[in-house]
Amino acid sequence: MTSGGFFTSEEASQGLTGSIAGVASTKEAAPKPIRVTIDPAVCGQSLPDESILADAAGHLANVIVTVAGVKSGAPAETIVSNEKCAFVPRVSTMRPGGALKMTSKDPMLHTMHAAAPDGRAFFNISIPMPNVTLSRPIDKAGLATLSCSTHTWMRGYLLVTDERSVVTGKDGKFQIDGVPPGTYDLRIWHEALKAPPAKVVVKTGETAAVELTLAR
Repeated sequence: MTSGGFFTSEEASQGLTGSIAGVASTKEAAPKPIRVTIDPAVCGQSLPDESILADAAGHLANVIVTVAGVKSGAPAETIVSNEKCAFVPRVSTMRPGGALKMTSKDPMLHTMHAAAPDGRAFFNISIPMPNVTLSRPIDKAGLATLSCSTHTWMRGYLLVTDERSVVTGKDGKFQIDGVPPGTYDLRIWHEALKAPPAKVVVKTGETAAVELTLAR
């Protein structure tokens, strides 16, 4: 095992790692739809408020699960698109030193404003037309909030971290492979709901199961 809890590909191929798999859920009700105030021909008259996006069983999407102390690999990029006046994906992760690529499928002007939790702006750029891709590097770890100054209801979130992180899908499920054996704290992030850190024990060649319940 290398320093910082990161296994080499050779060690992983020898089966010296385990996995963490689970599901996030909530009993909180979905927010009311958002009333559209500009460009209804593209955006629609209203949009679902995806700040709490859960299925009929309460399985919760857009939860970031991070394994504290387990490092990611080389820098990578992520792509966020403007689609019908929403950021897709709404929540994503990226390792420091990677690039945020921004594009649009909408036939009008969007802006992409990225800000730190304290309000400090990383950048603010315009995406004037569809099928144009712009890229900006992000070197420092932290949470960036994405917004559009034209369509003020639009929100997105990008966690920049060098620790192993995943985002739950629409079914609330997540899986993290290649985790060294040991006991770990899972840090849980959601834009509107909370959950305490969860402790998990990972064993070689096994999958540790986790159930996460989030609430206000």
